[in-house]
Amino acid sequence: MSAEIAELLTQAGPYLTGALGAYGTAVLTRAEDAAADATANAGRRLLQRVWRRGDAAQRAELEAVVVDADEDPDAVASALRLHLRRALREDPELRRDLAELVAAQPTTTINITASGERSIAAHTIRTAITGDGHRTDS
Repeated sequence: MSAEIAELLTQAGPYLTGALGAYGTAVLTRAEDAAADATANAGRRLLQRVWRRGDAAQRAELEAVVVDADEDPDAVASALRLHLRRALREDPELRRDLAELVAAQPTTTINITASGERSIAAHTIRTAITGDGHRTDS
């Protein structure tokens, strides 16, 4: 079960940090924002589900972690993982709920890298010419 929780936290990480970056301390109470990207909105939903299912002490702890996000993002990431790990370990229903939410997110990731002189980096392209003396009217 510990490996399952670790994997879920790894998958949820980008969504959680995106939500904290986009919403800051309002992440726990804010409604979905059409202007925020899908990653931030998914992270907001994840955090709100954890927050709603917690008792008063757990909510206060999560709120404290979120408030600290503005001051030290690295420490917050660690504290957030610890809080979520504990919540997921104690609540199998929450674990299933978050796993379903993470699984429902689009997984398309495109990484494009160009390196070197006259390199081209593009996701889609019709014609690309590098070098000298080429013609496009052939």
